[in-house]
Amino acid sequence: MVHIERVDLNLLAPLAALLEERHVSRAAELAGVSQPAMSRALQRLRDTLGDELLVRTPGGYRLTPRAERVQRQLRAVVPRLESLFAPEGFDPAEAAEAFRVAGTDYTRVFAPAVFQRVFRESPRSTLHFRTWHDTIYEDLDRGVVDLVFFARSEPATALHTEHLFDDRFMCVLSADHPLAEQPGIALDEYMEATHVIVGTIGERQTAIDRRLEDLGARRRAGLTVPYHSLAVRSVPGTRLILTLPARLLTEQRADPGIRILPAPHEIRALDYRMAWHPRLDGDLGQRWFRDAVRAVTAELPKSPQ
Repeated sequence: MVHIERVDLNLLAPLAALLEERHVSRAAELAGVSQPAMSRALQRLRDTLGDELLVRTPGGYRLTPRAERVQRQLRAVVPRLESLFAPEGFDPAEAAEAFRVAGTDYTRVFAPAVFQRVFRESPRSTLHFRTWHDTIYEDLDRGVVDLVFFARSEPATALHTEHLFDDRFMCVLSADHPLAEQPGIALDEYMEATHVIVGTIGERQTAIDRRLEDLGARRRAGLTVPYHSLAVRSVPGTRLILTLPARLLTEQRADPGIRILPAPHEIRALDYRMAWHPRLDGDLGQRWFRDAVRAVTAELPKSPQ
């Protein structure tokens, strides 16, 4: 960088034009500048390179040996510089991106459709789905993952987040549970019960538990599991209450052994989001992937009532 720091890179285009045309007027026309401006550029180039570059002869201007060497290098360098500074494009059909995402098993309500869309439109790209863990936001910051799907429970100020959709909570009970025949569950009844907790962070179902803590309440956990699907199968024949987003239950087969009731109205709807690091804002591949997520989630039916 010692030499390039003292060079005005705006002289590259005049230099290339002068060496190609070997004539000040034609070089000026090619570069789109006036002849006096090109003459001044030639003098500055001579001073910078310490060489005459163009020498007048009876047959016109000729290149000096130094100028010939410079011209050969420019023919290789200028197209690369042009490519470097040209607007970037992204063609998913030709791209071979590696998209790294993370979330809980709740993402099954939309992620398979996202994956299918990606592979239809960008068959050379790959997807890597990572399981949720307590330090997932640190992985975003370190660049280990590109995009995280999560239920908003507290603001992640250092990240860019975007709302995707809402989902209401439902309670799953055994058919012989004392509350099973009621039209709904009151908060005091809910808090007196024993619960299945789907632990997303620190064995806590944060979207629910933080809301209850705001109300000064805390659930009693009888069973803690890492997956929503495992939780549903654990309820029949027990006095446990499982609280799940309604979209997870849309594909639930009719089961005479369980009842599904609305959760207490104090438990707010799930605000489901995606988050990414600000450094990925302008990356065309990542923008395309986020658009794919938006398109798929926009087509989701409304949360079941």
